Amino acid sequence: MKVKLLSHTPEPEKVISMAAKLCYSSVGVEEIEENLTEESVNKFLNMLINIGHESPLEHVSFTFAVEGISRACSHQIVRHRIASYSQQSQRYVKLNQFEYIIPQEINEIKEARELFIDSMKKDQEVYDKLVDILFEKHYNNLIENGKNEKEAKRDAEKKAIEDARYVFPNACETKMVFTMNTRSLYNFLDHRCCERAQWEIRELATEMLKELKKAAPILFKNSGPNCVKGSCPEGNMTCGKMPSIREKFKNL
Repeated sequence: MKVKLLSHTPEPEKVISMAAKLCYSSVGVEEIEENLTEESVNKFLNMLINIGHESPLEHVSFTFAVEGISRACSHQIVRHRIASYSQQSQRYVKLNQFEYIIPQEINEIKEARELFIDSMKKDQEVYDKLVDILFEKHYNNLIENGKNEKEAKRDAEKKAIEDARYVFPNACETKMVFTMNTRSLYNFLDHRCCERAQWEIRELATEMLKELKKAAPILFKNSGPNCVKGSCPEGNMTCGKMPSIREKFKNL
């Protein structure tokens, strides 16, 4: 898995401070900005976060590039709807040798690993055969309907891989670029850093948080699963490891 913070709103903590202060100020943003110091931004943001005034957080966004995750993971990511997503297309990109993610629990058992890899190989073989069969059908139809050879090859391949991709498994590797504002990231991290989250998206969320803490340490100092800043909301489903989880994210 590769997680990279591509970009973010410049001076994110300052922007949020200015937006929040404007709500209660009789002066404009220029005067507010003139009176802002690093110390005052720090103090104000801590107060803002502690009282839960989160709407100003929406003015700042962060864009991530992610590679080496499974389609199973990406399907979970896009359930966070207040965000913008771009994902590698299996409809337009022909996968001559698709990459895949092996869950650790499977990877640790020789028999399970061999079965898994064999299944991936068979998926690739079936995909390749389907592409060939469908390509021939579409190519012939396109030629018969007056397309030239170059156009027929291009369009036939697109049509072929569009349907052949249905044999690919959830394990199939994918790449994404997505953008979330700070408020959405708080929600994402609350749920996906939790021990009850699926292992792959939990690993992704933790790597994202590492990058966010570098870019905006005040904003994300208390981020992580819900138990980092309060009691565990999972009730009887709690992992029971709150002290060690809190220590982990404190030192992240």
